[in-house]
Amino acid sequence: MSTNFNAIYVIVARELIKFVREKGKLVSTLARPLIWLFLVGGGMSRMVSPDMGMPYMQFIFPGILGMTILFSSIFSSISIIWDKEFGFMKEMLVAPVSRFSIVVGKALSGTLVSTIQAVIILMLFPVIGLNIGAVQFLLIILMCVGLAFCLASLGILIATFYENFESFSVIMNFIVMPMFFLSGAMYPVKTLPAALGFLTMLNPLTYGIDALKYMVFPAKSGMSLTHDFSLAVDIAVVAVCSAVFVLIAGAMFERKK
Repeated sequence: MSTNFNAIYVIVARELIKFVREKGKLVSTLARPLIWLFLVGGGMSRMVSPDMGMPYMQFIFPGILGMTILFSSIFSSISIIWDKEFGFMKEMLVAPVSRFSIVVGKALSGTLVSTIQAVIILMLFPVIGLNIGAVQFLLIILMCVGLAFCLASLGILIATFYENFESFSVIMNFIVMPMFFLSGAMYPVKTLPAALGFLTMLNPLTYGIDALKYMVFPAKSGMSLTHDFSLAVDIAVVAVCSAVFVLIAGAMFERKK
């Protein structure tokens, strides 16, 4: 057991060191949500006026947090492809540790990096006129951690099927953008056609963003924002998806020689 915990610690520490050293990657990763929040959100706010008691930029803020977590968490699994191509993954697989500890370590490292980036974006809440208290701030971070772990696990699961950067990048772009647009990040899920609305229910990001809306816009604030699911359902789905993704990814790693 201690060996597995040590393996998880080493994997997380390794990925965190890489993250700290790649400052350009951090800047480029944060640029995407900032562009969507201030350029897209600012431009759309002049054309869209959601009848929810808040400006459009505030409405999409939970979605922008979700976007930050989505891209950072899933693309953190590209380190698995890097490890495969350069032979480091073989060294990890022959080590006397559980394959599940490798999956958990990779997922936790992606969670940590994604949460750090989400917190940076979250600290912009005064700029767009939101009032978030200390307890509320902490709850949002905890939800970001849960969602980041779920999406990082999904990215790891997908990465187990690919051996090179080219094929992985294509499929990730094919998956990530639909996940974002079918999550209720930019517009209410209830406004979508029935077929697309059904797809949003299969998207774990939908539930994560819906939970973030509960926490960013608590009922006591007087906002008339409507939610697609109950908070309990949102948290339960994210938790169950996290467990399923980790178990399947671990099983896939167990099959590798």
